[in-house]
Amino acid sequence: MTNETTAVVVSLTDRNPSITGPEIVAELVPPRQFDGASLDNYRPDPDYPSQAAAVAAVEAFGQGAAGTAHKGFFRRKAAAPRTPGLYLDGGFGVGKTHLLAALWHRSQGPKYFGTFIEYTALVGAVGYQGAITQLKGAVVVCIDEFELDDPGDTMMMTRLLGELADDGTRIAATSNTPPNALGEGRFAAADFLREIQGLSDRFETLRIDGNDYRRREVEAHAVATDDVDAALATVDGTVSDDSFGDVVTHLATLHPSKYVKLLDGLDTVVFRDVAPLHDQVEALRFVAFVDRLYDAQVRIIASGLPLDEVFGAEMLAGGYRKKYLRAMSRLVALTLL
Repeated sequence: MTNETTAVVVSLTDRNPSITGPEIVAELVPPRQFDGASLDNYRPDPDYPSQAAAVAAVEAFGQGAAGTAHKGFFRRKAAAPRTPGLYLDGGFGVGKTHLLAALWHRSQGPKYFGTFIEYTALVGAVGYQGAITQLKGAVVVCIDEFELDDPGDTMMMTRLLGELADDGTRIAATSNTPPNALGEGRFAAADFLREIQGLSDRFETLRIDGNDYRRREVEAHAVATDDVDAALATVDGTVSDDSFGDVVTHLATLHPSKYVKLLDGLDTVVFRDVAPLHDQVEALRFVAFVDRLYDAQVRIIASGLPLDEVFGAEMLAGGYRKKYLRAMSRLVALTLL
């Protein structure tokens, strides 16, 4: 290092964290940028009425999770039953995670918030029955970015959610849809509900339209610097400094559930010599890592190819398009912090 930064510089590739089931459960809370998320500070885009409608729907749904005894409340009764499931479907950056976090904050009692991959990681760490034991009794379980890519994981989550819902837990989920994929949101919702099987008739599905708020004011792109050392000279805190290729290789040695611990204590990450990703498995690992970076709001400094260009045209035309587009949106935001 030739710069004169006051930052503490470490390497991601030197880190080999471990994580336990209880540690995963402890992380099942909204990302810190949503600590203050509420329905009052969600700003609906007036050009898209479905956003205001979603606020009203989340408020109504949340009334069932606020101050209500857990025992069997959502099982069918003689009176009209409340809908135990809420599914928010829409494009990137329309505020679905904000709404989901707002629901979590207004719910009283045991509650959990995590991404689909975090819940599947919990099952991997403690087993299916162990996960049920950890989550049973929750007033609400919030699942951000529900995935349909892996049939095994999807069916496992179907079974888990079914058991929790039968016990009285309310389930709220979000899923991303590319904003330019006409009709795809509705198909994604149908696929989700079909996989949920017995729960499908008890889910309310909402489509939220709109533009990515991270690009509402200007069509932004990820920032790449020509002089990493000069950029580092302006940074404080703890910084990781690695080549992009080395980080991608290192991610392959860790289960994605450990990525959150890989970032412990970091304020900034540096990727030197960013280059295109050609292997889809590597690309999907990087997407999972970007999600954890975004949750922790870790700033990115990068040189080489702009990070929103690492996924090639072939990848963007394939079945994981929505994941890559989400990652691109988040990479833009993190390089602009």
